[in-house]
Amino acid sequence: MQSQLVERARSGDHEAFAALASASFDRLYALATLILRDGDRAQDAVQEALVSAWRDVRALRDVTAWDAWLHRLTVRACYRAAGRERRRAVVELHTDTPVERTSPHDFASSLADRDYLQRAIEQLPIDQRAVLVVHFYLDLPLTEAADVLGIPVGTAKSRLHYGLKALRSSLVDRAAVQRPAPRIRESTT
Repeated sequence: MQSQLVERARSGDHEAFAALASASFDRLYALATLILRDGDRAQDAVQEALVSAWRDVRALRDVTAWDAWLHRLTVRACYRAAGRERRRAVVELHTDTPVERTSPHDFASSLADRDYLQRAIEQLPIDQRAVLVVHFYLDLPLTEAADVLGIPVGTAKSRLHYGLKALRSSLVDRAAVQRPAPRIRESTT
């Protein structure tokens, strides 16, 4: 069914392209949001990718590669959007007070952990963030992720390695801050 719509879109059918675009929008928006970490910029990137897709749909040789092609266009649009906003102000507040948790199933601490992870991902360079998102969120093997990103597999492996290393380091640092200092008893003898 999708291949037929792609064929019709390649021949200039606006309705077929609209059906393809609406079927893909949510997935592309989620991808762009994970890469850019901003809903408005993500929506702009997806719209830019879809405009590029409409403009260049006739150049798509393999109709079965529609999804991969859209992912590639979206990632490239995200790179361009990130390049336009490089000087975005980032403010971090650090406290020296360790956070005490009441229970392992504490909902508030779960939200705090998720928020911290999102902030750590935001701190990654966009090229590392893009590899993480395409590999883990789209669940693509690293070879396909590299193809979507338009980079060699070795580069994708390197960016994934350094991105995960930075995330681990950030999480270890956070765990060290949250861990209460050991209590030392004074001897009474």
